[in-house]
Formats: sequence, structure tokens, C-alpha cells
Amino acid sequence: MKNWASQFQQTSGRDPWLWPIVPRVVVYILTAIFVAVLLWFLWLSGFEEELEASRATEKTLRDDFSRDYKKAVNLESLLKQKEQAQEYVNLLEKQLPNEAEMAALLSDINQAGIGRGLQFDVFKPGAPQVKQYYAEQPIEIVVSGSYDAIAQFVSDIANLSRIVTIGDIDLNKAQSGSDSLSMRAAVKTYRYLSLEEQQQRAAQQKGQQRKR
Repeated sequence: MKNWASQFQQTSGRDPWLWPIVPRVVVYILTAIFVAVLLWFLWLSGFEEELEASRATEKTLRDDFSRDYKKAVNLESLLKQKEQAQEYVNLLEKQLPNEAEMAALLSDINQAGIGRGLQFDVFKPGAPQVKQYYAEQPIEIVVSGSYDAIAQFVSDIANLSRIVTIGDIDLNKAQSGSDSLSMRAAVKTYRYLSLEEQQQRAAQQKGQQRKR
């Protein structure tokens, strides 16, 4: 021990490469321990990040599994809901005339007014506004007649087998007679786009996006 102590005393003011063997070995050991501890903590830090990422992935997988499991359990119910939704869509499609039936629908609207004894001062179909799956056909109308006849006409429009809406109603006293009223309104009906028209619209939208 005295020999070791004297070797440590000989290190004072000397180059470490000239130190006695015992101090050098001790320094090497301490340095190796420090490096090992530093590398250990650095490795643990990277491992901790990897662990957190794995935990996040596990949570996502658990959530996906839980959602898919609920779908699998309720598969029969979901299939029934899908069938009901498809039936509802088919019903709505039947209420939308195709291009060939649009002229007949416009005639039905006109005949509904004439059948109530109304006089059409204006019956002006506007330019169709094409949407994603359907086209909206606006019609500007001005009819004159009694209050009861106009009310019955509006009711007839609402009860048509096709989807027809009426809005922007402006009701005033007609100039032709004291008991007559004049109604200006915006009628809208809707036409279902054929598959070919949908494809053409999709192609036009793609062309517009490419130009941008």
C-alpha cells in the first residue's frame, strides 16, 4: 500500500505518460468506466424513444383492432343498414327524372296550374346547373288566379311524384281583376345524371384541375 501511495505521489506535475503503472491503470479503469456509463445512457436514451414509438404503434393497433372487432360483431346489422340505405337511394333516384323524362315533368307542372284554372303569364325554364350526380333545373313562373287556386297549385306541385321545390314566392294583387292574385315564384326540379354524363363531368373536372 505504501508503494502504491508513493506511486500516486510521483504523479504530481509529471506527464501522465510518465506516471507509474498503478496510477495509469487506475486512470484507464476510471476512463473506461466513464465511457461505458456514457455509452449506456446514450443507448438507453435511444431505446426509450424506440419504446415510446412502439407504445404509440401498439395503441394504434389496439384501436384499429377494437374498431374492426366491433364492425365484425355488428357486421350483420351493418349489412342491413347498407341495404336500407341502398333502397333509400334507389327510391330517391326514381323521384329524379332522367333527361328524356324532364320534358314530361315540365308539362306536368304546367298542366297542374292550368288544371286549377290559373293563367301562366311566365313559364321560363332556366339553364340547368349540373352538380356531381344530378342537374338542377330552375323554372321562373308567374301565375295569376284566385287565392284558393294558387294554394291548390302549390299543393299539387308538392305532391308530384318527382322532386319539385318552390320558393322565393312573391304574392301580389293582379292587375287584371280585383279578386285575382299574381304569384311569382322560383320552381326547381332535379334530374339524375346518367352514367355517361357523370363520366363526362368527371373528365371535365380532371381537365380543369390539370390546367390549374
